[in-house]
Amino acid sequence: MFSIVQGFLNLNKPFGLTSHDCVARVRRLLRQKRVGHGGTLDPAATGVLPIAVGKATRLLQYLSHQKAYRATIRLGVVTTTDDLEGEIVSQKPAVDLTLAQVQQVLPQFEGKIEQIPPSYSAIQVGGKRLYDLARSGQTVEAPVRSVEVHQIQVVDWRSGEFPELEVEIACGPGTYIRSIARDLGAVLGTGGTLAALLRTVSSGFDLSNSLTLEQVADQMESQQFALVPPLVALQHLPSLTLPEAETKRWRQGQKIDWAALVNPPDFEALQSVPCIVQQVAVEQITDQPIANQPFLGIGKAIHTELGKLLIPKLVWDE
Repeated sequence: MFSIVQGFLNLNKPFGLTSHDCVARVRRLLRQKRVGHGGTLDPAATGVLPIAVGKATRLLQYLSHQKAYRATIRLGVVTTTDDLEGEIVSQKPAVDLTLAQVQQVLPQFEGKIEQIPPSYSAIQVGGKRLYDLARSGQTVEAPVRSVEVHQIQVVDWRSGEFPELEVEIACGPGTYIRSIARDLGAVLGTGGTLAALLRTVSSGFDLSNSLTLEQVADQMESQQFALVPPLVALQHLPSLTLPEAETKRWRQGQKIDWAALVNPPDFEALQSVPCIVQQVAVEQITDQPIANQPFLGIGKAIHTELGKLLIPKLVWDE
């Protein structure tokens, strides 16, 4: 029987399935129990859904947090869910609205912005999901969140009674595109809702390299399916190389002297990276291509009374 090891699947999620549905389908296709996803997509959204298989589920937290979408925003319409899946709250024809007017206010939604998540979302308030509270008829104010939108680029403009704006959005974690659609409509005075959403980039995976569930099934049948190795999925992280003599100590969870690394990078530079505590992908020294090199785990650079050290955060055993 064809054997699946550990790694990632760049899944092209179809319309109508939840992220959990996709995980269940992948479990059956790959005959693997341990499967998880990184970055939930609503059922009405399509595109990149990173899937981790086996021990790679432990690495989901270390994937890149950057995302990109192609979104269609319908102006003149307000719904309960901030997309077309919800009930229409109001409709206000916006025939006179122009693209120039829209482009004038779009910069308000770039950079670091404050955003209120949709009332129908997975955000928890008081230990309960907002969508569960909303479905039960409870009105709960969602907490304001700080998110970062790197760029919004107009792709297309379709005028009419309810004009549609198609945009490409590059953003950081936690950004709700539905909220952008809703808030853009509010600023324009027309109302707005999300009509369609395609995720083109997520966690370092790109739509151009994604596989549909049907393609995964076909590749499994022909024994051509292969998971994305951890080192490829984690290539956005700084990479350190251990000499063979230190590999055993690493696998035992021991601290490694910074000076023992192969061509150790500047310690201070790693500590000053503007993000959460720097996580480091560690690879064993070899002449093989990076995708084929033995992956040893995730490390962290720390400064102690013993000096500069590399400590294991996650030790990977093949």
